[in-house]
Amino acid sequence: VQLQASGGGLVQAGGSPRLACSASDRTLNNYAIGWFRQSPGKEREFVTAIWRGDGSTNYAESVKGRFAISRDAANNMVSLQMNNLKPEDTAVYYCAASKTFYTGPSETGYIYWGRGTLVTVSS
Repeated sequence: VQLQASGGGLVQAGGSPRLACSASDRTLNNYAIGWFRQSPGKEREFVTAIWRGDGSTNYAESVKGRFAISRDAANNMVSLQMNNLKPEDTAVYYCAASKTFYTGPSETGYIYWGRGTLVTVSS
């Protein structure tokens, strides 16, 4: 499965961009989907994830209340709505897929990864 994250770009602080994750074979509904990000000079970190079943979600504390993950089953896509962005949210954002119930923060729980999309937040 080839995943593709899109929607990144240059955003002003306080902005609200929306990222999208899609799969080349339109099978995203079969997976739990997570979003991770990697800021310059830092390790990749967990942002949020959504389960394939009841749509339950999990968020990192740093984005809780500002970011929202959702699934568009009809279009086989998962979106990440980011609100009130801060300069420290600048990162390459990746979507990843898990075939299990796993929606946690460990990268080892996800087996497919997209190339990522860069979000740059200007102050």
